[in-house]
Amino acid sequence: MNAGQDHLVVIDDSIVRGTTLKKSILRILDRLNPKRIVILSSAPQIRYPDCYGIDMAKLGDFIAFEAAIELLKERKLSNIIDEVYQKCKIQENLKKEQIVNHVKEIYKPFTADEISEKISQMLRPDSLRAELKIVFQSIENLRISCPNHTGDWYFTGDYPTPGGNKVVNRAFINFIEGKNARAY
Repeated sequence: MNAGQDHLVVIDDSIVRGTTLKKSILRILDRLNPKRIVILSSAPQIRYPDCYGIDMAKLGDFIAFEAAIELLKERKLSNIIDEVYQKCKIQENLKKEQIVNHVKEIYKPFTADEISEKISQMLRPDSLRAELKIVFQSIENLRISCPNHTGDWYFTGDYPTPGGNKVVNRAFINFIEGKNARAY
C-alpha cells in the first residue's frame, strides 16, 4: 500500500473458518492505516463438508455456516434450524441413496452477499479501525473459470455420490446436538 491510498485489497485462496484472518491478518493489515480493507476470496463460501479428501467434516467449523445460523436467529427464523434438524433425524437410518441434503435450507433465505456481509461482521476484530469488506467468488464465476469440473459440492451441497448427503445431514445433527465429531 502506498502512502495516501485509502483501500487495501488482499486476495485469499479460501476462507474456511476465518480464524487466521480475525486473529492475525486483519490486525496486521490495519497497522498500515487504510480506511478500508477488502479481502477477496478466490473460492466461494465453503458451506458443506467435504467427504472426498479434504478433512472438512464439521459444519460448525465453517464461517459461512455460522453466519447463516446467526442470520436465521437475528431474523427470527430459528424455526428453520429446528425443521432441518427434524428432517435430518428422520433420514438418519435411511439408505444413503434415499437421503436428501436438507442443510441447503439453512442458506435458502439469504443471498450470498448477505452471508458475506455477516461474515465480515463476525470476522472483524474489535480493535480494527478500517472498514472491512469480505467478497467471495461466485459459484457461477467459479464454474466459468473451471469449465467441465464438477467438484464444487463444498460450495453448493450438490454431492456427486449419495454418501455426501448422508455426511452433511450427520454433520448438521452433530452440530445441533453439540457433538464435536466428524460426520464420517
